[in-house]
Amino acid sequence: MSTILNTNGARLEIPEPASTDFTFHIVTADWNPSITYALRDGAVETLRKAGIKGENIRLHSVPGTVELVNAAAMLVNRWQPSGVIIIGCVIRGDTPHFDYVCQQAAQGAAILNARGETPVTFGVLTVDNLEQAQERAGGALGNKGAEAACAAILMANLHAI
Repeated sequence: MSTILNTNGARLEIPEPASTDFTFHIVTADWNPSITYALRDGAVETLRKAGIKGENIRLHSVPGTVELVNAAAMLVNRWQPSGVIIIGCVIRGDTPHFDYVCQQAAQGAAILNARGETPVTFGVLTVDNLEQAQERAGGALGNKGAEAACAAILMANLHAI
């Protein structure tokens, strides 16, 4: 089994999916693309290493982090995939905008997950500065997108029982 570097600096084992026919949708916010695309790529690489077929990994883009929840809800309702991974990056600024965006994304994902239908994995960085984001998007602290993919596989496995 393959491993990845997680944000604690330790190795994280990539879980084996109960089925290589699982379908995962990854929704990526286009805001802060140098970070979010690296997170998305980490998620895709992890799913592929786990044995998920390339055609079963579907990529979608939205303008920003707030829009992730709407896209995830639509995908859950329309396609009923094995899992949805939402990926974004919100960097704290001088206004309370950071708090509102983070709250909307987190609460929206929690509401979707509380329905118990399709797991929605939260791969959204909420950081104080660009350096922290870079460390978590393939830098010294690993790739949170890859970790989100591992969580998505584990939750899809749970839903498959």
